[in-house]
Amino acid sequence: MADHAIALPNPSQVLAGPIGSLDAYLERVSHLPVLSREQEVELARRYRREDDLDAARDLVLSHLRFVVHIARGYSGYGLPMGDLVQEGNVGLMKAVKRFDPTLGVRLVSFAVHWIRAEIHEYVLRNWRLVRVATTKAQRKLFFNLRRMKKNLTWLSEEETQAVARDLGVEPREVREMEQRLSARDLSFDPTIDSDDEDGSYSPAAYLPAPDADPAIAVERDEWDSTSTASLGVALRELDARSRRIIETRWLAEDKLTLHDLAAEFGVSAERVRQIETNALKKLRAAIGER
Repeated sequence: MADHAIALPNPSQVLAGPIGSLDAYLERVSHLPVLSREQEVELARRYRREDDLDAARDLVLSHLRFVVHIARGYSGYGLPMGDLVQEGNVGLMKAVKRFDPTLGVRLVSFAVHWIRAEIHEYVLRNWRLVRVATTKAQRKLFFNLRRMKKNLTWLSEEETQAVARDLGVEPREVREMEQRLSARDLSFDPTIDSDDEDGSYSPAAYLPAPDADPAIAVERDEWDSTSTASLGVALRELDARSRRIIETRWLAEDKLTLHDLAAEFGVSAERVRQIETNALKKLRAAIGER
């Protein structure tokens, strides 16, 4: 077969531009030349027989616009277009790796299934925080129900039955999937600048605190009150020096050191520590008795 000249740009030229510039990427891929059947077969044979990565690159580049076209069909799910295109490109590369030019099928016809498969997986992983489709029938229902609904209102019972027959599922599954598609995600624990509505209806607002039991709360309050009262009585039973040491070492906001108190009472710091230890023992005993 005659050698066909294929003038495709280097990948760096396609991706050149500001990081995250999706518009620039879409503009560049739209100008990439489309391969003829002969060129496509030649490149595919070079890749399969010689493991020519440049040939595989040219096959991928020439079909990037096709990935963008497919990805646009999934824009209604609220996911970033750049991510959809990226996942579709992964599917395209898998298709190029498995493409057999001897079957007489164009790469675009073979690749569409791989591209959609990767995008489908991405949508199912990210469209909702909870997975909405786990079986093959549920996945089919997920991707077809939105297109089969004629308007934005809920399906009637007759329409539900018709959708179930067309997709080979139970009417109950159609109703459940419709409810999931109509729902919206809520932040579990919204930030302080979130709307009041989101905060009022977030899941975190309805979870009880670990200490929300009224009996436990009352018991804790009574214990705190009793302990505080008992401590006050026990402190008053100490001698003036011991009480001064405990108050300035444990209860005051600006606490004194052992050396500060030693200088105040004219004793050693070790003696202050002994008095403090004895006073603490008396307090624990007095509170325990009460």
